[in-house]
Amino acid sequence: MRVGSLEAPTRHPLDWKNPDFFNEDSLFNELERVFDICHGCRRCFNLCNAFPLLFDAIDESETMELDSVDKKVYWDVVDNCYLCDMCFMSKCPYVPPHEWDLDFPHLMLRAKAVKFKNNDVKQRDKLITATDKIGKLASIPIVVNVVNAANKNKAVREILDSALGVHPEAIIPAYHTNTARKQFANQSDRAPNAQACGETTGKVALFTTCYGNYNRPDLVNDLVAVLEHNKIPVSMANQESCCGMPKLELGDLKEVEGLKNNNISQLVKLIDEGWDIIAPVPSCVLMFKQELPLMFPDDKDVEKVRDAMFDPFEYLMLRHKASLLNTDFKDQLGTVSYQVACHLRVQNIGLKTKELLELIPNTSVNAIERCSGHDGTYAIKSEFHDIAMKIAKPVVNRVKKAEADVFSSDCPMAADHIASGLDDETKVKNPISLLKQAYGI
Repeated sequence: MRVGSLEAPTRHPLDWKNPDFFNEDSLFNELERVFDICHGCRRCFNLCNAFPLLFDAIDESETMELDSVDKKVYWDVVDNCYLCDMCFMSKCPYVPPHEWDLDFPHLMLRAKAVKFKNNDVKQRDKLITATDKIGKLASIPIVVNVVNAANKNKAVREILDSALGVHPEAIIPAYHTNTARKQFANQSDRAPNAQACGETTGKVALFTTCYGNYNRPDLVNDLVAVLEHNKIPVSMANQESCCGMPKLELGDLKEVEGLKNNNISQLVKLIDEGWDIIAPVPSCVLMFKQELPLMFPDDKDVEKVRDAMFDPFEYLMLRHKASLLNTDFKDQLGTVSYQVACHLRVQNIGLKTKELLELIPNTSVNAIERCSGHDGTYAIKSEFHDIAMKIAKPVVNRVKKAEADVFSSDCPMAADHIASGLDDETKVKNPISLLKQAYGI
């Protein structure tokens, strides 16, 4: 009798150092095994485009079974998976410890890594996942004005579409010369004494993320303000690199390792000095909490960072549990339509953002647990943008129907993507900024 699948899902380490990991024959044997199981189940038909694409190809094939599907379709399925992890975490009944041992996202990651090793990726994809390099270049004074103006220019966007494959209607965020890290460095030292509780030290070091640093310094500043309003000392690492999620989704695992080496030593130093770590973007938190530990299961420093890394609202609710959260709110928020980002859901911490915002008087939060379809890069690619908008449509429809006072998502990229389908894009605000607003600071 097999072990029942009612047990909690378990994740095996990613065996990417094994030469067989990159063996294409071995990969295709596993793709065939898993795709055949998915074909017989089909529970994931409404998650993303990877599954409908596979199922349609099977249904339209000569035998209506996987054996008559063109192998090119396998790669199309891989390209349409953006590693949201929701099939593993919320849908699949065959994940470990089930004897079929099915981990669809990690199989797709393996296939992406094989494609990358074979140099079967577009130059565009290498470029748009180089977030550190783009951010540093685009935030240079004068250059930043040219870049931001070009991203809003219809003619330039059409050129980008034809030459690079960046969809002309995809949201490209603005860049800032006065980055979050620069602004923080210019602040005076006003750190209060830390108040530790059982699960937190009460001192927070921010991992600003590429997006927070170059594109949304306002979000980082709001997080600093909220933490300091709760008498939590705040610092930053002396340096940081991209968390590695964009390169992971590309399949460039060696680059992920290099970014890991740059970041982990800096973060471990802070942890050893008594600091907890927070990042304002769910995907970056997930990278340190899940993906790097699975890629480097024997690295004790990676494990140490995993255990000290927190989502902002997870951290604040731990403070609330210890009666250390400031609940003296000055402003109500009304009704909030709140999309729960996939990379937040798979952290298995519960709806901490919703719980905290509903501590605010006269505030109700309607949680929407559906994918935005954005993925960071998927939605900006010309060949996938329309599909990404289709995936976001159920969320857009629910937000419109709710007629809430504000729409929010922990993922700023997902929020902008969903907002592009709304009638009023101005009613969009990050949960951290909403909390700052409620505090009246």
